[in-house]
Amino acid sequence: MKSILPFFLLSLLIVGCQTQPSSNRKGAAESPLAHTVFFTLNDNSDGQKARLVRECQTYLKNHPGVIYFAAGTLADDLQRSVNVRDFDVSLHLVFRNKAYQDAYQTAAAHQEFIQRNQANWKQVRVFDSYLR
Repeated sequence: MKSILPFFLLSLLIVGCQTQPSSNRKGAAESPLAHTVFFTLNDNSDGQKARLVRECQTYLKNHPGVIYFAAGTLADDLQRSVNVRDFDVSLHLVFRNKAYQDAYQTAAAHQEFIQRNQANWKQVRVFDSYLR
């Protein structure tokens, strides 16, 4: 999986840097949608962080319309002044479009993931963005 991440990030950069007149752009609802979630845990032991990553893989990876999935933990060795370090686990999903992300929000597996894990969530931050 480590070898896929640099390719994915480079692809996002290339796609994001393309400039098109607004009249030629896809409508937002038809663009890929990046759904990124940062979890801060009450019990942020290594075991609990690994457990949440496994839970993400079990319940969130195979939803219809997902074109990219990753879950992982804070990169402890990256401590530059620009690095945000106030989270324990991150989840990264890219959906084919908004309709797939909307369906994911109410899907039984997503709801079960929330039920099983929310007791250990101190803070959850969600960043959604359309990709061009």
